[in-house]
Amino acid sequence: MATALALSVAVPAAGVAGAADAPTSRTGAHVDVEYFPEPDGEGARTSVPAHSPHAQPAANARQHTATASEDGEVVPLAETGPTAGRLDVTIIGDGYTAAEQDDFLQDARTKWAEVTEIDPYRSYEGLFNVWAVKAVSQESGVTGDPDEGVTRNTALGSYFWCSATERLICVDLDKTKSYADKAPATDLVIVISNSAKYGGAGYSGLAADYGYDGVSTLSSDNDRSTLIAAHEMAHSIGLLADEYQYAGYGDYPYSEPAQPNVSTLTADRMAAQRTKWAPWLGEADPSGGVVGTFEGADYYEYGVYRPTENSLMRALNTDRFNLPGREAMIAGFYRSADALTPLVDTSVSVSRRTRLSVGLADLDTGLSSLQLRWYVDGREARQARGETSVLPARLGVPADRRTHRVTATVVDTTSAVRSPAVRDLTSNSATWTVTR
Repeated sequence: MATALALSVAVPAAGVAGAADAPTSRTGAHVDVEYFPEPDGEGARTSVPAHSPHAQPAANARQHTATASEDGEVVPLAETGPTAGRLDVTIIGDGYTAAEQDDFLQDARTKWAEVTEIDPYRSYEGLFNVWAVKAVSQESGVTGDPDEGVTRNTALGSYFWCSATERLICVDLDKTKSYADKAPATDLVIVISNSAKYGGAGYSGLAADYGYDGVSTLSSDNDRSTLIAAHEMAHSIGLLADEYQYAGYGDYPYSEPAQPNVSTLTADRMAAQRTKWAPWLGEADPSGGVVGTFEGADYYEYGVYRPTENSLMRALNTDRFNLPGREAMIAGFYRSADALTPLVDTSVSVSRRTRLSVGLADLDTGLSSLQLRWYVDGREARQARGETSVLPARLGVPADRRTHRVTATVVDTTSAVRSPAVRDLTSNSATWTVTR
């Protein structure tokens, strides 16, 4: 990725008002997760074991040749650009035997297609690389499916009934990392557990110990579980807060939160201060209604506001991000990915006759509109607007034997961005030195 994803902000554990969340520790016994008890309901948080009692040993004498040859194999599902300029998602299957690895690959493609039917993932799919990693399990299926008494020996130890919660699917985080590390790069992980039973979970804030921020778990053959991954990825990418609240949490006890989709400010104060989602106030929202300030968010009932009555960050009864959330997601895409990639080495000087080329990410113009411009020593060569391949001489670089600089710059002019700071994030450049 271009720059590291920021850590998700720690939150109180469910049922413990105001309790500070301890940093996730790879050696710790428990970590904080989010889950959704109902397929169309709001989320909840709890603490779960970092390791699974159902994960199979790293080496198993019963593994046959097919298992040994496929276990850990990486299959690119979408390779849109260099890992340094992309968000890299690694999808790992659990509960798939050696004979079921083709089923896993099909499930991985299907789940990613479902995630990218949701905007803004759909419009910015071209900023993602997606890697599937085969994890061969000794047994097919998932512990806890169909009922709590069922146990299966699987590569990552996926299991329902984690922490006595039926729909919560936990995994062994160290086992997960051992497979995620096989991919060329990993920013986020999705674990697909081989089951039709609704369930899943979201682990976040893992970067310090695991090298990537988030792990989402979901069941393979339940379409509602896809929304869990879409929601959880938004925490890591967009730095979005949850927009639901817990009964009994009462008044928000903190100062203005850092997350872009929650605020202690009412609409009037937000507009006066021109902060948070002030540019979107009063706009019709894709989630329904208009953008305003709706009390109850970030787990508390009073004194903290969300932008809309509902959104994907509040409940799974919708697949829509609200306008402020969508803008925050776009900012997150560009914090970790670039729309412009130089196809000619920028570290080596070139001549006036060297053809300079750039690649542009293939983005859906439904939200994104890339504007490409070329500059010679800081002055735009207007005749080359939109051209992806140019000659410095034709741009106007003079034959004066002096050193000149040619720069290609792209900016995303999407109407889904109103913040100047976010607009700046959507821009990136490549510069070459012309010496002859």
